[in-house]
Formats: sequence, C-alpha cells, structure tokens
Amino acid sequence: MTSLRRLHSWLPLLQRHCTPLCQRAAPSVCRLLHPPHRAAAVSSSQLHRAFGVSALRSKDKDDVSSGQHTGFTQEEEDEDEDFIDDSEVEELFQSPVGIGEGQHRVFIVHPDVKWGSRKQHLTTAELMMAEAEGLINTLDNWRVVDKIILSTKTPEKKRIFGKGNFQSLTERIRKTAGITAVFVNVERLSPLSERELEEAWGVKVFDRYSVVLHIFRCNARTKEAKLQISLAEIPLLRSRLKHEITNLDQQGGGSRYIGGSGETLLEVQQRLLREREMKIRSALEKLRRKRHLLRSQRKHKEFPIVSVLGYTNCGKTTLIKALTGDSGLQPRNQLFATLDVTVHAGQLPSHMTVLYVDTIGFLSQLPHQLIDSFSATLEDIKHSDLLVHVRDISHPETVNQKVNVLNVLKNLQIPDRLMNSMIEVHNKIDLVDNYHLTELNALPISALEERGLDELRKAVEEEIVNSTGKHILDLIVDLSSPQLSWLYKEATVQDVQVNADEGSAVVKVIISTAAYGRYNKLFTGR
Repeated sequence: MTSLRRLHSWLPLLQRHCTPLCQRAAPSVCRLLHPPHRAAAVSSSQLHRAFGVSALRSKDKDDVSSGQHTGFTQEEEDEDEDFIDDSEVEELFQSPVGIGEGQHRVFIVHPDVKWGSRKQHLTTAELMMAEAEGLINTLDNWRVVDKIILSTKTPEKKRIFGKGNFQSLTERIRKTAGITAVFVNVERLSPLSERELEEAWGVKVFDRYSVVLHIFRCNARTKEAKLQISLAEIPLLRSRLKHEITNLDQQGGGSRYIGGSGETLLEVQQRLLREREMKIRSALEKLRRKRHLLRSQRKHKEFPIVSVLGYTNCGKTTLIKALTGDSGLQPRNQLFATLDVTVHAGQLPSHMTVLYVDTIGFLSQLPHQLIDSFSATLEDIKHSDLLVHVRDISHPETVNQKVNVLNVLKNLQIPDRLMNSMIEVHNKIDLVDNYHLTELNALPISALEERGLDELRKAVEEEIVNSTGKHILDLIVDLSSPQLSWLYKEATVQDVQVNADEGSAVVKVIISTAAYGRYNKLFTGR
C-alpha cells in the first residue's frame, strides 16, 4: 500500500493533457500517448476505485531565488517567445521528485571507503565531509546538526556499512534530537538502499545527486535551466518507479490492469514518463536552436568568445566582474551560485572586445546523467575561441578539483585546440600566505583584489589572436576617405600615426581575415 501511495502521488504532475508544444513536436507520438477515447489516461478517481486508496497530491513549493543577469544573456526572457510558453515550462518544472520543503535539520554520513574502485585517492574523508557540509549550507533553512565519518569495506551493499557499524550509526541517528533528514555523501543511492535506510532511520535520506539537483532547482532562473533540471530528474523517477512497481508486484498489485484500460500500472507510469521526457527534450531542442542563432550572431560580429570555467565557487563570476567592470554582476560565496550561462563584454589591452562566458561550476562525484542534462549549456564551451580554467588555489583540494574539471572536459569531448591553448589561472592568492607559483604556465591572480589581471588580459589577447586567425597589420589609409572610420567599426585600431602633409595615416589594426578581405575589396580593389 505504501508503494502504491508513492506512485499515486506522482500522477498529478506526470499526467497532463496534451499541450500545444507536444502536438507541434511530434503529432504521431502525441496521438499515441493521448488517444481521444482511451481509458488508459487514468484519473485519480479511477485509481481510487481500482485500489481503494486516497488521492495524494504533491505540490512543488521550491523557493526559486530571484535574480538578474547582466550583459548579454544566452536566453533573453523578453525576446520572441512564440516557440515556448512560460506556462508550459513551469508545468514541466513541477517536480514529482520532491526533496522536501521548508527547513531541514540534517545528519551527514560520509562512508570512508578503505579500498577498491570506489576509494578516493586524491582527497581525504575530512575534505569530502567539508564539501558535503558546504552543499547543505548552500540551501536556505537547511542546517547540519551532526556528522560522522564511518569506514566501510562494503559500499556496494544496500546498507553500505557492515552490521556493527550500521547498528551503531542507527542508534546515534535515532538518539540525535530534531533530525529531519540524513545526507549520505555518496554519488547515488539505489532506490532499494534509499528505502531501507529510510525505514531504519525513520527520516528522509538524500544522496549527492538529489541534494545537488535541489540546489540547482533553487538557483534556476531561465527556462533552459528549469528544463534541464526537469530532464535530469527523469532517470531518478524511472529507477524509483521500477523499484516501487517491484514492491507492488510482491504485494500482488503491480500487474493489475487499470479500470479495463488494458494497461498495467507500470505501463501507465512508463508511458507518462516517456511523454514528460519527450516534452522536455522537444522544448530544449527549440532553446538549443535559439542558442545556436545567438552564437551565429556573435560570430558574425566577430566577437571572440572566452569561456571561463572551473570547480564550483572558484571565483569565476568575481573574475569576470573584475575583467569587464560589470557592476551588475553580484558574485555569491556559495556552491552553484551560477547556473544560467551569461555573457559579458570586456576589452583587452589592444582595445579588442571579447565576450566572457560565465559557465556552470563543476563538482566531483556527479552522475553522468546530471552532466548530460546540462549538455546544451555546456555546449557553449565547445564553441569558444579560448578557455580560461580558474582554480581556487587556496582550497586544500585544489589538485583534486583540477583533475575533476579536466575529466569533465574530457567527457564533453572538448576539441584539442581548446584544451591545448587553455589558460590556467590560480585565483585567491590573497588567501595564501607567502604564495609561490609551483606550476609552469599558470597565472597567479586575486580577482577580488584585482591583482595580476593585466598579465591575464595580455595572455588572453595573445591566445585570441592566435586562435582566431586575426592579423596585426600597419595599413596606410587616405584620411579623405571613409577608410579610418570603417576600420574603427570593423577591426581593432591600436594606433594611428597621422601624416598631415600627405593627408594620410598609418593605422595599426588587429583584423580578421574576413574583414581584411572586405577592406581590400572596398578600398583597394583587390
């Protein structure tokens, strides 16, 4: 009965009437999922009659923080919105996964794996516990009330720990007053493990996947971020559904047909999940095309694009604010403060304008499904002219963080040209006593104190000139012609030496191959 109630609570969010988006995206699939007279679209009253249970409705009350983006944005909310309606996005953003509302008093459990493939070699249990605390403290009204590092030799088992350790842990959790949830600091708990732990401890149990997903929900502001989060929840829903139906089968209810519809409860739920996933992917594809259009417009204007990336909370936004002078940027000292990609214009020493892309931060031990869901956002990295990898050099896990970032970039199949030209920045040197550069080719900076930024700008300019195929030329122009004004508009003018007697000037410019071709065609006839 408990399993059936859990499944029933998903129906109000999964079972929707066919939306215009669904009809436009795939009419044939739409007709299959929503036949005009088919009884399989199960209502709450039908489930009540079939199984004799009360309707349980779950409402999403996640508090989405308000905020603004400055500079260029990848998705402008006030542009033509005929391709995706706000109400459709909000409907899809409602989560059947509910992690819990309001405040939570959390007990953190970190399993310290002693050997095997799951043992962490580049970090320590204490540092991983500190990051787990950081995740919880990122959420408003969540508070860590107790924590424990417990060794285990059997992390793959349902209860993770051996019998003795698990029993002592259970006693400690039950004796700690006011606990509303336990955060097990592992990448992903199986639905079976989650259920057993909840039954043993009497409170909700979360893993890194669900906690990070909830942080994403709280920080999501644009349509694309909300849709990508909804897509990331699908695997979680699917695995939970499979487990719940298995439990129901053991109770003799999972294989029953629903009200003469010819579908079992499992088939109905699977169909509703497929429908939900289809709508989300269709909406994301429309946004992906919009993003491609924006990239094409920037390329047409020949603005070089610099993607600033790194481990979460390494200081990317602070650095971009320092490089661009964009006072509207408000960096926050918390994990995943930046979820929606924004673009900000800045000038290099040669007065060349570049666009700095502020990307989502990376984190260790995240399932590939979560990273894959944000592929549309991370796709911008592939289309950059240059990557700047920002490291928090003051963090005790800075080496491990670097490895994690490089692994994610490898999985994203970033082109070799970008990986080879990537600039590594050691940020927050102001927090390190007697800092000494230990890695060749890295640039030490303090984004907060704006130290080392001139050297960084020069390095960015050098790499941009190399990567974009721009030319540094001295051109002789006739001052009576529009040549000089054209160069100011279409290229980067570095210096002008006027020869008043001849009515000409020698102009030093940084110009792209395409623009130079247009210049020759217009003014030299070549």
